[in-house]
Amino acid sequence: MAIAISVRQYLEDADIEYHVTHHPRTVTSCQTAETAKVPGDQVAKSVILEDEQGYLMAVVPATHHIQLGQLSRQLGRHLGLATERELRTLFSDCELGAIPPLGEAYHMEVVMDDSLATCPDIYFEGGDHIDLIHVRHDDFRKLMRHARHGLFSQEMSLSR
Repeated sequence: MAIAISVRQYLEDADIEYHVTHHPRTVTSCQTAETAKVPGDQVAKSVILEDEQGYLMAVVPATHHIQLGQLSRQLGRHLGLATERELRTLFSDCELGAIPPLGEAYHMEVVMDDSLATCPDIYFEGGDHIDLIHVRHDDFRKLMRHARHGLFSQEMSLSR
């Protein structure tokens, strides 16, 4: 698989300059950062949540995990994780676990953690486990212009 068709089209339509870095197959965003030799806090990962209002894409650094209760309170929603079956349907052009943080490309509401706001460069999965997309900070801000923002993640402990 290559970059997801929806992602490629979305980046082209938004006139975003990007570079693709190929890396050995990885399973987690942190492994991807390590293998691609990029800072993990600059790798944006997406977590798909849902409630009675619908789906929501939360975008956080690979080095962080979502504080679901905090995010639910901030948004006034009762959010839970979407199922693998739902993910396969929503992101049919992506491999499971390699969902790009571009919710608008999939007509999905997005909320972005502010810990990504100061990164000079952003990297993210392109829809498979071997391609990492690199964009400049200003271009990522442009892609996230309709996203809600907040602080709802915490850096993962290395002692796990």
